[in-house]
Amino acid sequence: MSDLKEKYYKTIRHELLSELGIANINAVPKVLKVTVSAKTGSVKEDAKAIEDIRKDLGEITGQLPKINKSRKAVSAFKLRIGQPVGLTVTLRGDRMYDFISKLTNVALPRVRDFKGIKKTSFDSNGNLSIGLTEQMIMPESKYEGNSRIFGFQVNVTTSASDSVQSRALLEKLGFRFEKDN
Repeated sequence: MSDLKEKYYKTIRHELLSELGIANINAVPKVLKVTVSAKTGSVKEDAKAIEDIRKDLGEITGQLPKINKSRKAVSAFKLRIGQPVGLTVTLRGDRMYDFISKLTNVALPRVRDFKGIKKTSFDSNGNLSIGLTEQMIMPESKYEGNSRIFGFQVNVTTSASDSVQSRALLEKLGFRFEKDN
């Protein structure tokens, strides 16, 4: 079992139960899944470049990503049906908690001038979306021999009913948010 998962079930749940004033332990918010996605962008015709991005994203998440293909042809973007447009990985269970731990303790502190995640990163359902401009902040990425630098999106889906409960949960899990002015 992941250390963060064990910490959640032993301490964080009980802290949130009293802090949020929830009556039932099963109603305490939890992280349901983490979705990591990257776009292929200008390299959509280059199969080797897409495979490099897929390999890097697989090393970062610990799970091989699914290649998303276009369903429509858009001539303005020189896009044909069936061309790869992005890569997606959905993490659950131990891999999810390991990725959250790695993201909060190693990757986000490596971001230059990181002051915390903005409050506007939450949607109305309490889910968090973070966009990262480089994969190099992750510990698995190597500077040597890596010609492709790409950004990726991390979406943390929670069972919280609003952003207040979600923020309380994610702060306990180690996410750092901007201070209120």
